[in-house]
Amino acid sequence: MNTLPPLPGPLPLPAPDPRAHDVVLDYAGMHALVADLVLPGDASMHVMSAMETSRELIRHSYYRYEFATVAVMHSLFALEHVLAERLAVNKPLQDLIERAVDAGLITAELAAELDRGRLLRDKLTQGAVTSAALGPARATDMVRVVFDAVSLLLRPSAVAEATAADMSGAQPEDQLARLWEEHRRALFPASFRGVDIEGVDLVLLDADVAGLVQRELNAVLDDRGIAILWACIADLDKIVPLINEEYCAAYFARLRTMAKLAAARHIPTAT
Repeated sequence: MNTLPPLPGPLPLPAPDPRAHDVVLDYAGMHALVADLVLPGDASMHVMSAMETSRELIRHSYYRYEFATVAVMHSLFALEHVLAERLAVNKPLQDLIERAVDAGLITAELAAELDRGRLLRDKLTQGAVTSAALGPARATDMVRVVFDAVSLLLRPSAVAEATAADMSGAQPEDQLARLWEEHRRALFPASFRGVDIEGVDLVLLDADVAGLVQRELNAVLDDRGIAILWACIADLDKIVPLINEEYCAAYFARLRTMAKLAAARHIPTAT
């Protein structure tokens, strides 16, 4: 038996959040904002539900601004599930993203973008930021990165391997050489000169890894150099998630990938 009293009248329509007015003119504009967030047809129900919910949260952030940040957090459920399934390992999201780069499933640049979402999630958990951290436009960009990554990871193995070969080279040796050429042409993030993060000087770290990678490509990296390289990798693992500027994050994510590719050549093969 329903004991709730009858409603006094029709419920009022939700009022637009004034903080969303600088993004779109009206609610219809939110449809265009998320129009290119297309769900992959071959995703599981769990992944599909998480991705669709994240898209709709952005749409409805027109009425509640905080929904935009929540949308990014929700999209990470799908990413974490797909990464764990594809890599066949149950690890924290940061580790899964790094493993996906090492396996050639995603690029270092894409990984850096994904890691920004993970870092935001950690800050929310720690109370360092609030759910109003992102507006709808920026949240859409971050969710789009997750959609792109999930679509890539859900491709059949043969297609994914071909894509990885196109983007990263068929062999680790080719991948290291390609990344080194990209890095040589890239400008160091100007605003980060003279900056250190957690006691790590970014300019010195860049120079150390670049020198060691070049020595590896010239086949002259010795045991002492390998030990220094692993110490650099530990520093990169520490500082990359803390970089809050897109270009700098991508720059050092690529540096970390190069360092790991170079170091991996010196790991003894299991017998």
